[in-house]
Amino acid sequence: MNNKKNMKIPVYNLEGKKTQEIEVAEAVFALPSNDDLLHQAYVAIAANKRSAIAHTKDRSERSGSGKKPWRQKGTGNARVGEKRNPVWRKGGVAFGPTKDRNFSKNINRKMKQKAILISLAEKIRKEDLVVVEDFKIKEKKTKDFAKVLDSLKISNRVLVGFDETEKDIRLYSRNLENVSNILTRNLNVYDLLNNKKLLLTKTSMEFIEKRALGEQQVK
Repeated sequence: MNNKKNMKIPVYNLEGKKTQEIEVAEAVFALPSNDDLLHQAYVAIAANKRSAIAHTKDRSERSGSGKKPWRQKGTGNARVGEKRNPVWRKGGVAFGPTKDRNFSKNINRKMKQKAILISLAEKIRKEDLVVVEDFKIKEKKTKDFAKVLDSLKISNRVLVGFDETEKDIRLYSRNLENVSNILTRNLNVYDLLNNKKLLLTKTSMEFIEKRALGEQQVK
């Protein structure tokens, strides 16, 4: 592969038997650990998924008249502008949480892509990446996909990545407990770190390597 250093990864069939080994580029799948980058990428994605739920009404959103309760001077009472004053009972809330809060965080594309590759490298080092030949299941049923996971001895939380040509099979994995699925092109640090195992096909591995090497050449 153009004099690039390669590493070998075992490939299994759907019966759980090792059938071959594929060579992948170390420059893509053997990046060193970087916990700081993984944390930054994870927090950014988690923050962007967050939406404001708590909302308190300010004085403009409270019901009630905007008329002055009494005249400004001469009554002996403190001056008051309206009943919706935050000081009054049933008035608006001052400085409370609102639905307009923005929790989003930015992280540039190169950092995001590198964090994904580091996550994949960690999966390989910990033997949490399982590569299969394909997802050609005879009977396209959820129970048959469950049998595949049993054959591969996958019992932990698993993220299954599907190539564009395999996306129809996602239907048969989405109802399984502890199984999440995603298109390979949408792999992200959040889902990779939230699942113990990662299940990919040879096609997905080739896609990841081709895209990563292409971006490295652009630099």
